[in-house]
Amino acid sequence: MKVFSGLSNRPLAEEICSYMDIPLGKVEIIEFKNENLFVRIGENVRECDVFIIQTSTSPVNTRIMELLLMIDAMKHASAARVTAVLPYFPYVRSDKKDQPRISIAARLMVDLIEAAGADRVLTMNLHSFQIQGFFRIPTDHLLATPVLVDYFKNTDISNSVVVAPDAGSAKRAEKYARLLNLPLAIVDKRRIGNKDTAVVKHIIGDVKGKRAIIFDDEISTGGSLINTAETLEEQGVTDIRASVVHPVLCGDAVERIQKSNISEVIVTNTIPVEGPKKIDKIKVLSVGKMFAKAIRRIHNGESVSVLFTPFEDFK
Repeated sequence: MKVFSGLSNRPLAEEICSYMDIPLGKVEIIEFKNENLFVRIGENVRECDVFIIQTSTSPVNTRIMELLLMIDAMKHASAARVTAVLPYFPYVRSDKKDQPRISIAARLMVDLIEAAGADRVLTMNLHSFQIQGFFRIPTDHLLATPVLVDYFKNTDISNSVVVAPDAGSAKRAEKYARLLNLPLAIVDKRRIGNKDTAVVKHIIGDVKGKRAIIFDDEISTGGSLINTAETLEEQGVTDIRASVVHPVLCGDAVERIQKSNISEVIVTNTIPVEGPKKIDKIKVLSVGKMFAKAIRRIHNGESVSVLFTPFEDFK
């Protein structure tokens, strides 16, 4: 077994390898002046079980090409099996044709990964679970649930309420509420056109005088999250925390979080939180151990779903 990484999140790849007590594989990635990429694997992978770690982060399209070229290089170097490890799946929100004449980009990403030669995919917290059905190759879908739930169980959550930021995430938030033994509230918000933000209409559930914990799968510009927090404050919530798996944090999201009434945003390291994104309000939890266990189990032909016990019904 050998593990390699593109340039998207080497710290996570190194952490995964440290848990597995193996070195991170050698790879050379060069971008020429004409923006073409060159990938060369720096060691023998013939008949090896290869795992390539590459998350979707800026520049997204370049990172996708890195992944495809690495998969292709591994196959031409006679790797026995290649697994694409995608902590945050590219174009994950474009999973359906909800407008005329648009691309279902998530399905296109699946086709490209398969065409490049991947034999298997390992990912985490897809925006929509049905994306798994796009694949014709085995796909293991990890959930950050155990990491997030363990964190909150070790903090003071008395007089708290779990908040679903929209109706679409209500089922998922209900599971968090059940695991934390907390009540649930749902935000009714409407997205207008193709904008990144949405308008909050009202809140279903009792939140007055309580402390809110908002659960979502990702935070992009932060507009929807902050609008939700402002509405919760207007409804008498005394403290607001947010828990988000994928910290995309694009545009002025970090600045908006810093100025908001949100006391803490808990995220994972599926996407690196570096440089100006590192502020006191944003706390990063690691999913490195979970990915390391999953990779080891895939290599050994063991069950991956056992990692979710007692979270296996979370879907």
